[in-house]
Amino acid sequence: MLRSELGDFCSIICFKAAIVGIEEALGEKAAAIALIAAGRNRGKNLAKELSLTGISSDWDLITDKISFALGVNGTKLVKVNKIVEGDGVIKVSTSETLCSAGEPEGSSRKCTFTLGAVWGALEEITQRRLKGTHTESVLRGANHDVFEFSALV
Repeated sequence: MLRSELGDFCSIICFKAAIVGIEEALGEKAAAIALIAAGRNRGKNLAKELSLTGISSDWDLITDKISFALGVNGTKLVKVNKIVEGDGVIKVSTSETLCSAGEPEGSSRKCTFTLGAVWGALEEITQRRLKGTHTESVLRGANHDVFEFSALV
């Protein structure tokens, strides 16, 4: 435990306030770059901690481990519902993302830190440099927040 009385976690309200503050200070695009980079770093370290480096053949196992670490039993950043790979694309279906929490229906907010965390984990797992995008959003009518990743050549 990192703190003796408050424990290891802070509220979504505080973390989102930091995200909005960073966006106001740096602008939306620069903030997105910084938050995605921070998330990628977190994801890479998480995949290493979970001993997932280089084992991209068992997506069900990877989904279980990442979901456990980032979900209700772990840091509560996001529920990772499913990871599938096909046609050169890794598709990650998520719910209850940090970034979408509390946002009004129709909001243009995209996941940045959360996308980055999944991105970094997948890069460490696959040992490939990936390009990631937030392709579907619960804020804009989708059932899940979906992130898609393809290898950079």
